[in-house]
Amino acid sequence: PVSSTLYGSRILTGRVGGSVTHQCFYSITPANNHDRKYWCKIARSGVCYTVISTTGYTSSHHVGRVSLKDVPQNGTFAVTLTELKKNDTGIYRCGIGTNNRDLYVSLNLTVSEDASPSGPIKLIHGELRGSVTVLCPPSDTHGGEKRFWCKLRRTGCALITDTDGYVGRSYEGRILIAPQESSGAFKILINDLKKEDLGLYKCGMGRLRSWDNQQVVALQVTTASTLPRRPKFLSGTIGGSFSFQCHYDPKGNYEKKYLCQWKEARCLLLVDTEGFVHESYKGRIQIASSHQENGTYRVVMRHLREDDEGWYWCGAKNGHTEHTSAVKLLIEKETCSSQDPETSTLVKSAVSSSPANYSTPTQRSIMGLTYMMGTITESTSTLLSTAPSSTPVTSQGEIYHESSSGESPLLPVVLPALVLLIFITITILALTKINLQKEIGK
Repeated sequence: PVSSTLYGSRILTGRVGGSVTHQCFYSITPANNHDRKYWCKIARSGVCYTVISTTGYTSSHHVGRVSLKDVPQNGTFAVTLTELKKNDTGIYRCGIGTNNRDLYVSLNLTVSEDASPSGPIKLIHGELRGSVTVLCPPSDTHGGEKRFWCKLRRTGCALITDTDGYVGRSYEGRILIAPQESSGAFKILINDLKKEDLGLYKCGMGRLRSWDNQQVVALQVTTASTLPRRPKFLSGTIGGSFSFQCHYDPKGNYEKKYLCQWKEARCLLLVDTEGFVHESYKGRIQIASSHQENGTYRVVMRHLREDDEGWYWCGAKNGHTEHTSAVKLLIEKETCSSQDPETSTLVKSAVSSSPANYSTPTQRSIMGLTYMMGTITESTSTLLSTAPSSTPVTSQGEIYHESSSGESPLLPVVLPALVLLIFITITILALTKINLQKEIGK
């Protein structure tokens, strides 16, 4: 059983006479910080015999060539095995707990004469709801090679994003893959960090299954956070404007602040504090204010268009390090029909993946009459289709009546009164007929 609070490499290779270091990562909690850490090897019987632990125990077969270093503030401990022998090959566990059956993760160590030693794991720390920057090393492959970022699983590596535009669903709007200078290195930026983001990742170029020129990264995410929850969605209307405040760590000494539009793991720079404004946004976007002491700056967008809808990133940059946060702008279209203002209907369709359903008591009573009396059906359909032919046809859930001083107050009253009048008339006629039949019977 492998818990998400403990993870590490599942495959290690070493050369005879050389050394390997196995890094294990755990959630930074008081229990994990102070509990026993161990490294054990599984025997043919299935029992995992301790090689070394933080209690001071070391196996007699490994004395002098194994060490364990625990760094609780980083949530990691590393076991180094030197003077490797072929019979060191086998399955090991690194774990936390009073016995070797508690929390653990397994790994397969292979020792041979010509093995390529496994490279070190790069440790990255992130704060819940915060952001991280990962710099992936350059590769000897050509610049046209695809770059990727994936998460290591029990079998294989699950692709999260690549330079072909693929983005995993849970990372929509919050991950960016950006090429660097001519060195061939590239950056991975992730924001709105979640607890489930912790784990081992791999970034590289070329084929996903290849281990050549690829960096393994351990991402640690703190379970507690000083960052407040902020809105992830904002709305605006076509032709209108909106503004929002971007936040960053004021102690970060960031040299540039910017706003970019995110799409398919890339971000188009729109405006920055150095005076740049994208050509197609000139005159309608600006960084209105910036307060270094508070770690905030405000961005204003005007004359909104339908294609402005989407994800936007606030960014603050200092060398290779960037602090980013994301927000999604939803654009609402509002058009009024040109009919009599006293009975005008506002047709409102929000350009979003989950439009709200609107209804009013007036609509419900009209639709109720449709089912009560067939004679009202024709007038009901006429009422709902009074908009000119140029008005887009929308579903019932997208139409609502907006109350105003110009709306006729008679419609909700006249129709129920009409129904009542018809009912009384039919009743009187029925009673008259019954009385006539009684008179004839006499």
